[in-house]
Amino acid sequence: MKKLYVAALIYMIAGLGSGIYYRELTKAMNFHGESMLSILHTHLLILGMFFFLILIVMEKVFVLTASKRFSLFFWTYNVGVVWTITIMVIHGTRDVLGVSSGPAIAGMAGMGHIVLTIGFVLFFIILKDVLFEKAK
Repeated sequence: MKKLYVAALIYMIAGLGSGIYYRELTKAMNFHGESMLSILHTHLLILGMFFFLILIVMEKVFVLTASKRFSLFFWTYNVGVVWTITIMVIHGTRDVLGVSSGPAIAGMAGMGHIVLTIGFVLFFIILKDVLFEKAK
């Protein structure tokens, strides 16, 4: 339970910090276009803070952490989120600075999304196991 709370808290701080970073960098560079930084704040708050806040409630009801797969899910999901967010920061910052991002950035972003997807699959396996176990 504490691990879920700490994860939500860290993502909340990162989400709010990313909003400040976006605002200040674009203002300093007089940038008015589109960049990955404009959606970074929302991604961190939804995939991070809100997701883990919802998991806290689900933990109270279903005890998800009792699953032997929970730790694997937790770390896979977080690696996927952090990996994806890191590439978004790099890509978005390069856009604001006027530096082109090549195909390597897109490939790295794709790999982050794959890891995140594996995390989601693990979560739904855990949820299925817990829901069907409760139904028996």
